[in-house]
Amino acid sequence: MGERVCFWGGARYRRPLDETDRKKFAAMGALGELFVVGFAHGLRPRFFTEHAHFYLLPELPLRICRYLELWLGGALIAAWLILRHDVRLIVAQGPYEGFAAAALKKIAGWLGRRVFLVVEVHGDFEASVFLERRIRWAKLYRLLMARAARFSFQQADVLRAISSSTRAQLRRWAPDKAILQFPAWTDMDVFRLVARETNERDGERILYAGVLTPLKGVHRLIDAFARIAGEFPQSRLLIVGRRQSETYAEELRRQAARLGLGERIEFKPAIAQAELAALMAGAAVLVLPSASEGLGRVILEAMAAATPVIGSDVGGIPDLIENGVNGFLVPPDDERALARRLAWILENPRQARALGQAGRAFAAEFFSTEVYLNGYRKIFQQARNHRASRQHAIAGF
Repeated sequence: MGERVCFWGGARYRRPLDETDRKKFAAMGALGELFVVGFAHGLRPRFFTEHAHFYLLPELPLRICRYLELWLGGALIAAWLILRHDVRLIVAQGPYEGFAAAALKKIAGWLGRRVFLVVEVHGDFEASVFLERRIRWAKLYRLLMARAARFSFQQADVLRAISSSTRAQLRRWAPDKAILQFPAWTDMDVFRLVARETNERDGERILYAGVLTPLKGVHRLIDAFARIAGEFPQSRLLIVGRRQSETYAEELRRQAARLGLGERIEFKPAIAQAELAALMAGAAVLVLPSASEGLGRVILEAMAAATPVIGSDVGGIPDLIENGVNGFLVPPDDERALARRLAWILENPRQARALGQAGRAFAAEFFSTEVYLNGYRKIFQQARNHRASRQHAIAGF
């Protein structure tokens, strides 16, 4: 029998699972029995089994409330899983989520239950929250965040990074810890399929896909689009994503209107992967203008659809984009540079298609289900080795 593993974090899930999560947990079911502590969509808790056992907390509106909910309610659920189902491996999907998991590991140890803790980092945990919104008492907030993260890393047995930038950040914080690196799960099938099926592209449609938050730099994309809109009167900008910040989303609409582009910039809410794949397949370019990014999964999805990409030269995005070879990198705060690259894509459709094809080849090599599963196999094997060495030490004593 495989490992019994609790994945613990702030991810949200639906019942039934959406297609992407269904594929992910169906594949991971081969590795062991999985228990997931996270959040439901909405204020109603959910408990169900679909390839894994899900224990989903209500999604309270404030981030601090969700952390408290996860630290208290999630910790009680995880403690029950340790005692009732003999879960011995916890994967905390962030250092702040990991704070409560680390405390639970210590308590379980006092009770004679040895728990193996993995702490993952999916983005810049030091800066990203301050790039998303204004924080009151920022110095105190940073101090508390730093202490929580440090405690998580100290108690962790293994750390996981998803990119070279997150690996470097972990190395600064925990130089003596083992770090495994492999990318976040990406449902590539639907994007590869549209690349094979679609030959027609809208030569002047620019696409952004992601949450609407200042961290993602969508306002900079609108400014860059305004710089080329007169030169390319048929061009349009499509912004697709969930409103993480209502204030920011409204500011984007006002910005578009102020620039006289209200009819050429369209906003769509978050959509299913199949619909997003179709939009990517028809777009001239996908742009990810983030100020900070753990990896930039939407870049990989666009590459799989053979769509040319432009991304900020930050975080894990340079792991995906080789500038001028399979896409373009631009400084995150340089609307002029972004506008120049947008204009080049629109002026040179044949060369742009070549970039898209190079991106598609890269995506096929960079991510596969087997790469993802092998990453967790290594983590689970380390957990088994850890238990074996402890048992050997106890027997020798």
